[in-house]
Amino acid sequence: MRRDALGESRVSRLLRAFLVARGRCAEDELAQARQRGATQYVVLGAGLDTFACRNPFDDVKVFEVDHPATQALKKERLRAASIPVPASLTFIPADFERQTAFEALREAGFDDTRVTMVSWLGVTMYLTNERVFDVLREIARLPRGSAIVFDYAMSPELLGPVGQTAIAAFIERAASLGEPWIGFFDPRELVTRLYEIGFSEVRDFGRDAINQQYFANRPDELQVGSIGRIVKAVI
Repeated sequence: MRRDALGESRVSRLLRAFLVARGRCAEDELAQARQRGATQYVVLGAGLDTFACRNPFDDVKVFEVDHPATQALKKERLRAASIPVPASLTFIPADFERQTAFEALREAGFDDTRVTMVSWLGVTMYLTNERVFDVLREIARLPRGSAIVFDYAMSPELLGPVGQTAIAAFIERAASLGEPWIGFFDPRELVTRLYEIGFSEVRDFGRDAINQQYFANRPDELQVGSIGRIVKAVI
């Protein structure tokens, strides 16, 4: 695998760019959703996301939903870095084999009658397509003005030769870690279904749109590839 002068593989650079872009897209949409009245920000599968510690909005409560072990690791990392947990953040450890994300949210004080922004990043590829839509249907029942940003992996057969080689490497890597990728989408079919379940505005961002939005004219040529895409859907 080719490496640049910094010793970073091309695939690693593409992945790093995508991680940055999807996080920025979610936070940009939160700012827009707040103008529509959003006062709740739900981060599904939060991992080590740091937004809650940087939250510039005094009126926005953050709910982080994740596996208990992952949240325990995050809390330990925050303590080690001397980063305080803000009062606006609620950690919600959830065992998704026993309850849905929104059951756990409601038990923790989330108000599903209020306009809400949802971030769901780095998760859909580990779920079946129908399980993904189970979650999206719940989100589509939130009040008008609510929104979600999520990312997904393209169906391999829709990619060109380079993309197919790259996604095969990601699939192999994920499987070796015991977390196989099982969810893939055709962008046109995905957008159609999102409208069918109740979203009124859907934007699907592929490689060119993401690079134009977030990486245009960079001197280091950092940019995303064609494997991952980002969706913004508004109710």
